[in-house]
This record gives sequence, C-alpha cells and structure tokens, in this order.
Amino acid sequence: MRMRLKLQAAMAAILLLCGTAALAQMASELSGPQPPMEAVPADPMPKWITDDVRKMRAYPEQPPVIPHSIEGYQLSVNTNRCLSCHKREFTESSGAPMISVTHYMDRQGQMLADVSPRRYFCTACHVPQADAEPPVGNRFKDMSEMGVKPAGSE
Repeated sequence: MRMRLKLQAAMAAILLLCGTAALAQMASELSGPQPPMEAVPADPMPKWITDDVRKMRAYPEQPPVIPHSIEGYQLSVNTNRCLSCHKREFTESSGAPMISVTHYMDRQGQMLADVSPRRYFCTACHVPQADAEPPVGNRFKDMSEMGVKPAGSE
C-alpha cells in the first residue's frame, strides 16, 4: 500500500513538473522580448498595391479591395473623398466604378436619394491591398473550379 502511494506521488510530481515546464515554455514564447522592456525593431510595413487594376475577389460577396492609394483621404462625418469619384453622379467624369446600388438603401431595402449613413464609411468594408504574403492560406475554390456547370448546360 505504501509503495503504491509513493508511486502515485512520484507520478503526480512528474506530471506537475512536465506540465509546469510546458506552461513555462509557452509563457516565454507569448511574453515577448526578454528583458520585458527591450526595444525590438518592427517588421517593415508592406507596400500598398496602387496599380489601379481591379482585383479578382477571393470569395463570394467580398467587398472589392481599393486598388489605389488612399493616403491623405479625408473620411469623417462631414467629408468622404471616396464619394467624389465613386458616387453615381461623378463616375462618368472620373472613370471610377460606381458604388453598388445597395449603398443607396436603408435597412428596410428602401431606396434613398443619397448614400446610406450605414454605408458612408467606406473603409469599414473596403481596404487597400498590401503587397504581402497572406498570414493564413486561402483554400477557397470557385464553383467553376469544382466542376459545377451552369444550370441548363446539360
């Protein structure tokens, strides 16, 4: 009986030490630079893709990415520089694609004379594209790549 208790105590100690070592290793990886206040150089900022070429969307219903620089654009409650080119009445002179008609609808689907306040802040959905490797791989496949044929094609 004593031997069994000693064996159980030894096993518990081993598990405790292994668990503590694993936790210490994880904590050291998550805690950042050592010593804690050491200055660490930041990774370089990726360059924005500003070639004005419209990009293929990565998944259905993805908001289009912004293919040009928006540095210095004012986007506030009083001003939205995006609308000076992309608003319906300015697209002919600017050559920019018109914002979707859904941006002129309220929550109930009723058409409005101007851009809906809930669609006014463009960068809430639309972002510039950076020239960087994605942090997570994208395995999305379009239906056409999966061999799905359009209805009535057979």
